Amino acid sequence: MRIQQLIFFLLIGTFTLPASASLSIEFWQTSSGARVYFVENHALPMLDISVEFAAGSSMDTKEKSGAASLTQHLLSLGAGGLSEDDIANMLADVGAQLGGQFDADRAGLTLRTLSSDRERQQALDIFSRILQSPEFADNILSREKTRMIASIKESSTKPGYIADRTLMNMLYGDHPYAMNDAGEIETIKTIQRDDLISFYQSYYGAHNAIIAMIGDINKQEAVRIADFLTQNLPKLSEKNKNASIPPVKNPQGGIERITHPATQSHILLAYPGLRRIDPDYFPLLVGNYILGGGGFVSRLMEEIRQQRGLAYSVQSFFAPLKEKGPFKIGLQTRKDQSEEALTLTQDVLQQFIADGPTEQELLDAKQNIIGGFPLRLDSNKKILGYLAMMGFYHLPVTYLDDYLKAVEVVTVAQIKDAFQRRIVPRNMVAIIVGAMEPAGD
Repeated sequence: MRIQQLIFFLLIGTFTLPASASLSIEFWQTSSGARVYFVENHALPMLDISVEFAAGSSMDTKEKSGAASLTQHLLSLGAGGLSEDDIANMLADVGAQLGGQFDADRAGLTLRTLSSDRERQQALDIFSRILQSPEFADNILSREKTRMIASIKESSTKPGYIADRTLMNMLYGDHPYAMNDAGEIETIKTIQRDDLISFYQSYYGAHNAIIAMIGDINKQEAVRIADFLTQNLPKLSEKNKNASIPPVKNPQGGIERITHPATQSHILLAYPGLRRIDPDYFPLLVGNYILGGGGFVSRLMEEIRQQRGLAYSVQSFFAPLKEKGPFKIGLQTRKDQSEEALTLTQDVLQQFIADGPTEQELLDAKQNIIGGFPLRLDSNKKILGYLAMMGFYHLPVTYLDDYLKAVEVVTVAQIKDAFQRRIVPRNMVAIIVGAMEPAGD
């Protein structure tokens, strides 16, 4: 098959498995301590790999906020004697694609490559250099700092960005989850090459690594690849092998109003929500689908858009992390309706927490969640994301099979109980960016 045809498979959605098929997930640890999750699938001549580390923005210090993001970003901009142009051209030569993942908990890279020997070996050689021998060149760092600062300056004028950053600071205070993933302008200016080297050596060790693989190789080949990609990673100290994030404290509540020239108000409410491993995970997940996660069939959408016409859309969601990630509700509305919209949102939430969902709402939510679940597993890329998430948060290899069973057994009483224990409306934080300006004297 010609290389152009093979590259085509990398660019399309890459349907991989029948929607009803259970995945056969294999797990092992490399001799260096990396944890590996692998699915063998020969449907297409390709291989997807991700390598992630506990090296997200929550590992930053306030003095060097942005070092975590810059470290992850510069990995592929010069490594193992190859310039960023060398890396880009050599990957393009074999039709390989490089990607990345970065959030408060995780940082890492992904590789999609053809499984044929020449293409795969060249792509893996480059990937290995990026992971194990990054150079963090001064001139590249200087350029990327300038770009990042310019990006933050541009974003900081936008109401959505202002709302989210203000909300996260109100919600998390001094907790590491309050830090901006990208860093702050003043701290980015101070970051030097040695800071990136230090961060890399502190957190990018094999003991911190989660490798996920799916594609056209067998387990023996997968074992060799995992060893090859991690054998020369930094040796971590005992402290950094077990780097932890402090528990999240619940806020005391508060509303902040910020004027802005935007034509609409951006409204956000939040409260500490879920850990990825949480006994209330499925009652809160299913309950949120009914409250605000289910699109047009949700309570919030029905009351705020359909009944009152206060917003085009409104949604709520949980963003689970290693510690309690945020539970958020968000909407946009006309400035003169912002207070009414905020009050109605609070009222809908309070009523949902007090009464819980109806049996019919629960039945409909289960049918939609279970019916839509196969679409989450219809490509190598999506499956890879699940494998990486499962590995990072120490979820069982049966998680994907267990998921639907757990959704199916959720009850109205469990949802009501979980929301009443976990979400306290009077203590939620809220922000309106684009609030009505005070009347003049």
